[in-house]
Amino acid sequence: MNDRTTLDINPETVSYIVNLARDFYAKEQITDLDEPEPNIQEGWTGSAQENHIDPVHAELKTAIEDLEPDQQVQLVALMWLGRGSFSDWESAVKEAGDNWNSKTADYLIGTPLLSDYLEEGLNQLGYVGEDYEV
Repeated sequence: MNDRTTLDINPETVSYIVNLARDFYAKEQITDLDEPEPNIQEGWTGSAQENHIDPVHAELKTAIEDLEPDQQVQLVALMWLGRGSFSDWESAVKEAGDNWNSKTADYLIGTPLLSDYLEEGLNQLGYVGEDYEV
């Protein structure tokens, strides 16, 4: 396809992050009210992702943190584009670049519907399901 935007991040890498985000948020939706939350260690409170003990959270965070800064910028721009915060790619990338910092993974993981936004961002740039596997 010739009319799609060239990314510095491989669409298959984005797809991997999309799938991890789906797995992570799916786990957070499942709660059994009949069973109390385990107290894994003294003073442990809150959800698994708050305490960074969830292996899916750790894998998702590592996948994002292992990207080069320009790839992290594009991941944020994709999310913003898919969310509708920006109507054009260049503006989204510029804004994401201007605001990049070492907390990018936390920012992205803390975004509800991250997987949907990333997938929609790819679609808006001309990448469709046959170009990458989700």
